[in-house]
Amino acid sequence: MAENMSLLGLEDELTCSICLCLFENPVSLLCGHSFCASCLEATWNDRTSSLSCPQCRMAFSSKPELKKNTVLSAVLDAYRVKAGVSEPVKEPFEVKKEDPDAIKCDSCMEAKAVKTCLTCMASYCEEHVRPHRENVVFRAHQLSDPLPDLMERLCSEHGKLMEFYCIQHQSCICSNCLQCVHKGCEFITADERRFKQKTDLTDKLNILEVKTDRNQQVIAQMKEQQTKLKDLATTRKRILEAEYRQIREAIDRDEAIDRDEKEAMIAIDKEQEKGQSKLVSLMKKFNENIEKMNRTKSQINSLLDQSQSPSFLKASVDLPSVVNFEPYNPRMTVDSKEVIAYHSSAVALKEWIKKLMEKPAENRIFVLKPGNQFPGIPSEIPPLLPNPRENVQMSRVRSPSPSSTPKTKALGAKQKNKNPNKDLKDRKDQKSNRSRNPPKGISPVFSKSMENLLDLTPKTVEILDIFQPVNSPAAQNFIKRSELLKYGTILNFDVRTAHKRISLSENNTKATVSDDPSHYPDIPFRFSVCSQVLCTKGFSQGRHYWEIKMSSNNFCGLGLAYGRIDRKGPASRLGRNAESWCVEWFNVKLSAWHNSIETVLANPNPSRVGVLLDCDQGSATFYNVQDRAYPFHTFVFPFTEAVYPAFWIFSNGSSVSLCKLSN
Repeated sequence: MAENMSLLGLEDELTCSICLCLFENPVSLLCGHSFCASCLEATWNDRTSSLSCPQCRMAFSSKPELKKNTVLSAVLDAYRVKAGVSEPVKEPFEVKKEDPDAIKCDSCMEAKAVKTCLTCMASYCEEHVRPHRENVVFRAHQLSDPLPDLMERLCSEHGKLMEFYCIQHQSCICSNCLQCVHKGCEFITADERRFKQKTDLTDKLNILEVKTDRNQQVIAQMKEQQTKLKDLATTRKRILEAEYRQIREAIDRDEAIDRDEKEAMIAIDKEQEKGQSKLVSLMKKFNENIEKMNRTKSQINSLLDQSQSPSFLKASVDLPSVVNFEPYNPRMTVDSKEVIAYHSSAVALKEWIKKLMEKPAENRIFVLKPGNQFPGIPSEIPPLLPNPRENVQMSRVRSPSPSSTPKTKALGAKQKNKNPNKDLKDRKDQKSNRSRNPPKGISPVFSKSMENLLDLTPKTVEILDIFQPVNSPAAQNFIKRSELLKYGTILNFDVRTAHKRISLSENNTKATVSDDPSHYPDIPFRFSVCSQVLCTKGFSQGRHYWEIKMSSNNFCGLGLAYGRIDRKGPASRLGRNAESWCVEWFNVKLSAWHNSIETVLANPNPSRVGVLLDCDQGSATFYNVQDRAYPFHTFVFPFTEAVYPAFWIFSNGSSVSLCKLSN
C-alpha cells in the first residue's frame, strides 16, 4: 500500500509542462528538463519560437539531438500499471534522425541544401539560395543539384573546379592545368565526358540485355526440343513395333525378331539419351553465360547511379567474353544411322515376306512349325540387308552377281533328273552348313530374322527375279513411261529457298547457276551456303512422279528433303544430313547420299531423270528416262513427314528444268 501511495504521489513529476499530461515518449535536454517528444518538436517547428528549453529558456545554437529518457519511461510504465490508467498508450515516437546523406547549407550550417553553386563552390538551402536566383549579380553562377563531393571536384594543385577531362591522360583537370602540365593535350568538358560514359555504358547494357534474352530464348527452345525428342523416340518406337508385329504375323517363330526389335529399341533409347544429355549440357552453359552477363549488368547499373561523381569519368567496364558467343539450339533427332538401318531393314524384310507370300503355295518358302529343326538360309537367297551395326546405308534389296540367277536355274533343272533321295540328302547337308555360316553378303541381323524359313525348291528359284536390284545390268529392268505418268504432278521451284547463285526463269520451272548473285531478300527459308533450291510442293502420302532435264550431268544433285532441312550451315548439303536424300553427279562419278553415307552407283549418264515417290511404301526410285524408264537407284526409307523435291547445282551455267509431263 505504501509503495502504491509513493508512486501515485509522483503524478506531478510525470507530467509534461507543455501539454500538462503524462509524458508520452519523454526526451531530455542538456538542461535536464524533460518533455514529450512530440510536444517539443511541435514547439520548435513553430517559426515564432527559438531553439530553447520551453521551461528554463536555455538557448541552443543548433537543434540538439533528442534522446529518449529510458529511466523516466520505465517509471511511467510502472505508474500506469499501479494507477490503472485505461487509456491506450500511443505508438512509440521515433526520434527523427538526421539523414547522414543530407547536405547542409554552407551559410546556416543547419538547413538542408537544395542547390550547389559550382562557381562559389558552396551549397545553399532554400532561404540562402535566393540571391543566386533573384540577384542579377549571380546570374552567371552555375547552379546544380546538391553535390556531396565538392572538395573532390577541386584541383588539388590549383584549388579550382576540374571542369575538363584530358583524353590522353584520362584524368579530370582544371583551367590552370590546361595552361601548364596538360598544355597541348586533347580535352573535352567534364559534361561531355560524362555524357559519353553514360552512352557507352548504356550501349553495353543494351548488348547484354539482347544477349541475355537470346540465351533465354534458346534455353526455352531447347526445353521444347527435349519434349519433342522424347515424342520422336516414342513415335519411332511405335512405328518400329508395328513393323515387327507385321513380320511376326508372317512367320511362326519370332525369337530372332524379338531380339532384333529389342536391339532397335535400345538403339533409339541411346540416341534419345545422347540428345537429352547434349541439351542439358548446353542449357547449363547458357545459364552460366546469363549469370556472367547479369553480373556485368549490375556493375554497369551501379556506375550509372554514380554518374555525377568524378570517379565515374574514369570508370571502365569490359563486356564478358561470353557476349561474343552466339547461343544456338542444336537439331536433335533419334534417327541415327543405326536406328535408320534397323527401321529400313524391318521395312524391307516385311515387304520381302509380303511379296513372297503372294506367290503360289508351291513356289513359296514354307514356315517351320514349332519344334522343327532350323534348315538354314539357302544360298540362292540374295543378300538382302546391310548390318545396322555397320551403319551402312540401306538403298534397295540387292542380288548376287548377274550370272547367279541363270546358273541357279540350270542347277534346278539338273536336280530334277537326280535321285530324289540323294538330292534330299545333299540339300540337307547344304542347309546344315549354311545354318552355321550364313552366305557372304547376308547380314547377321537378317539371317536371324529368316531362321524360320524353309529352303527353296528348284522351281522357287524362278520367282527370285522380283528381287533383282534396279542397279543390276542382268535384271534389264525397265517400265513403260506411261505407267509412271499416271502419277505425274506439276512442280515449281520455290524462290524463297533459292540460293543467291541460282536464278529462276520460265515461270520458276528452270534453275540456272550463275556467279552473279540474284538480289533475293535474306530470309530464314533461303539456302545461304550451298547452291540449292526446293520445290513449293511437298508430299506426305500417295504416289507422285516428276521428271527433270539436266543441261549436263556434272556437279549436280537431284533428291528429296524435309522442310526442316538446315539452310545456313555446311551440313545443309543434300544427302549430308538425316533430313535429305539425293543422287549426285560429281565429275564422272554418280553416288547416292543420305546422312553423309555415300553409295557409288553405275553412271547411266542420263539427260532426263524421272523420280517416283511412294510415300506410303517409303521409297523413292530414280529412272533414266528414254523411250522407256530404266531405274538406276531406289531409296527405301520410312518418311515421317512431308518431303520436298530438292536440287543442288554447282557448275556455272548449268541448269535443271522441271519437265512438262506428256505421253
